[in-house]
Amino acid sequence: MSTTRPCSPGDRGPEPSGASGPPVGGAPTRSAPDGGVAVPTVPPESSEPSDGGQVRRLSFDDQSGVVPLARDFTRQALYAWGWLPAATADRRAAAEDVLLVVSELVTNACLHAEGPDHLAITCDRKVIRIEVTDRGAGQPAPRTPHRAGRPGGHGMFIVQRLCLDWGVVRAPEVAGKTVWAELGAPA
Repeated sequence: MSTTRPCSPGDRGPEPSGASGPPVGGAPTRSAPDGGVAVPTVPPESSEPSDGGQVRRLSFDDQSGVVPLARDFTRQALYAWGWLPAATADRRAAAEDVLLVVSELVTNACLHAEGPDHLAITCDRKVIRIEVTDRGAGQPAPRTPHRAGRPGGHGMFIVQRLCLDWGVVRAPEVAGKTVWAELGAPA
């Protein structure tokens, strides 16, 4: 299952941020690759995992508007990793799916877990892994039975449908959890 819009994710610039504004601290901006709206430049903490993939991390400490911030951060990573601009409809759909899953996981942390602490995105040749860490004690699960016509409660159902796999990791004697999800890289 895949989501699509008429334009690819980078073609219209960042998500509208009228209500949330720029990140706290006045992050510098750069022009969008297509000459469109400026995107907040979030300095990624990049590293190379042992399997040859790449990792980007974002801390949400003292940030407002975390969902658009997470989407813009993820979009920048997708550009850096060559997923965007998308050359085909399949690549465009794959990038949209990644952005949607990030939005759902960060939104769930906001609604059910006192907000997210960190976002980590790992990309190798076959899989992209998204991890959202929060301080919440709850256990995310798709709402059952799923009722498509009912507002709300669709986040983990969407994650389950779009991802190869997802789960929750808890560290012993540490408050909170990390919710992770993995999506296949486009062919």
